[in-house]
Amino acid sequence: MPIVDFSALGPRFHVPKLSSEFVASCLAIGKPSPVSSTDSVVSKSPSSSFSDIGEGTATRLTDKYPNAYSDFYPSRTPCVFKSGPNWPTRKGPQAQGIEREARPIYDHAIGPTWLAIGERIYQALDSLGVDWSSINPLAYANAGEAKPFCPFIISIGVKPYSLGYEKAVATATVVDDILVSAGFPNIEVAFVESVVTRSVAAGPRPLSFNPLFDDVPNLRKPFTATLGLSIAPLKYPHFEGTGALFFRLSKEDNRTAILTCAHVARPPPVYANTGMTYKRSQPREEIVALGNMGYSNAITAMMSTIRDLLLNIDIWKTMLARLGDLVQGEDPQITEKRQEHVNLVTGALKELERVNTLHDEITKLRSIPNLRVIGFVLHSSKIEASVKPHGFTQDWALIELYEDKIDWKSFKGNQVFVGGNLSGADYGSIMYPQPADRANYQYPQDGLLQAYGVVQNDEIRNPQHLDVHGEKCLLVVKNGLATGTTVGRVNGLESFTRTYDEYNIKNTSIEIAVLAYDKTRKKFSNPGDSGSIVLTRDGRILGILTGGAGPTDETDVTYLTPYWMVEKWIKEKYPDSFLYQIV
Repeated sequence: MPIVDFSALGPRFHVPKLSSEFVASCLAIGKPSPVSSTDSVVSKSPSSSFSDIGEGTATRLTDKYPNAYSDFYPSRTPCVFKSGPNWPTRKGPQAQGIEREARPIYDHAIGPTWLAIGERIYQALDSLGVDWSSINPLAYANAGEAKPFCPFIISIGVKPYSLGYEKAVATATVVDDILVSAGFPNIEVAFVESVVTRSVAAGPRPLSFNPLFDDVPNLRKPFTATLGLSIAPLKYPHFEGTGALFFRLSKEDNRTAILTCAHVARPPPVYANTGMTYKRSQPREEIVALGNMGYSNAITAMMSTIRDLLLNIDIWKTMLARLGDLVQGEDPQITEKRQEHVNLVTGALKELERVNTLHDEITKLRSIPNLRVIGFVLHSSKIEASVKPHGFTQDWALIELYEDKIDWKSFKGNQVFVGGNLSGADYGSIMYPQPADRANYQYPQDGLLQAYGVVQNDEIRNPQHLDVHGEKCLLVVKNGLATGTTVGRVNGLESFTRTYDEYNIKNTSIEIAVLAYDKTRKKFSNPGDSGSIVLTRDGRILGILTGGAGPTDETDVTYLTPYWMVEKWIKEKYPDSFLYQIV
């Protein structure tokens, strides 16, 4: 259809500014487009000369150590002192620095004892009162050269302005003595001004979520830390799943983690099935909120909403043209109808502006996976079928959240958003179909269902809910990446199934099965919903969604591992952990 002509609405309407290209894209949103993946983004800046460094800043260090800004050029990391021979430099007032490259170290004789030696080094630094931030064993080469000119240097990061030259020299002597006593006299030592940032600072926090006050809350929700959260590995954002529940790791610190499936955190096509627990000596396997599909779906939902608003505005604009301008003494029905359509257009334009504002914010600040990092894999279980003594599939992982990536003031904790696909009226009539059940029923405030308590096996086998037909039934709800909010019925008898072909696991496993609520509500889950937490209608925790059975890429039966079992596995690994407190 032609692009909507807002000018025909006249001056009585406030019209948001939309480019013709964007409007055309929204109107054509029904046409699928490929989603490109961006695995990493590296911020590059042009090489700089020493003249880029302010004179006062440079002389603070170069008065005592002339090579402070040449040793690690073009890095702007200044060196307080380096032991060993001087590294070569170019001479002259306008001389450019020799560009260095840090290189890894492999197969060095120090390998078997490095951790013990490193521990001795940092203990010595502590005893000397050095405010250090990192200890990095590295090699250095001139850019473009194959062989490092410095085969081994221990680069010790210190807080800027905290370490003077004389103390650096004295401390380097202590570190050298440790290395000599260990049999490695030729390793250089450098103190560089450097800080370590444990949390990711490249991108913004997920949005806050308050359905009562937020504009377009259903469109905003995917970009928040509310349960039903879509997650994916940063390196492989096309493998996606859903976060289940938030945990505090202990009462002694503020670390928070989100539970999901191991095959979501470390997808089988790209990770070996060995299990993993994060150690500080290894790189972090970072996790993003919204992988490729989740992000694409959320953006598409916004553009589809804009398309629908544009189409409606065009229809109402035509109706207003037919009704004409206000004429004194006209039929009151015409006046009423005109005002009705003016109100419709006004409301649609306000909604259009809200959606467009959200779209602008998301596409500017969260368009690539690196800008949506929220944490890293803390622990991922080995995926095992038929785990003794109960025979369930073990498939769980904890993602530790970066503390500064969450808006804790608006954080909802373990509240699952049950809106979106279901209105408040729908939820009540579906989940509480019997009049007696509805007597004391209240829709969860703002559509956020608080998770609490644990459904045990006895209740799975003998539920006390009644369905619309008056038959016993355990009714459940979940919110996942692929299908959003869905409702279903739990089978009272376990299913036998599950093979992870990617891992060559052929064992039969026992599963809790969830069936579709009825034919009008269709399937309970689809691929991408793995990791979702499944709750009873009042919020008690049934299990974590691990998969399903059905035609290719579709699910007729959804499988869960019961939460009471997952909780035992978590407690074995993290005995002090507990569900995030009720907000």
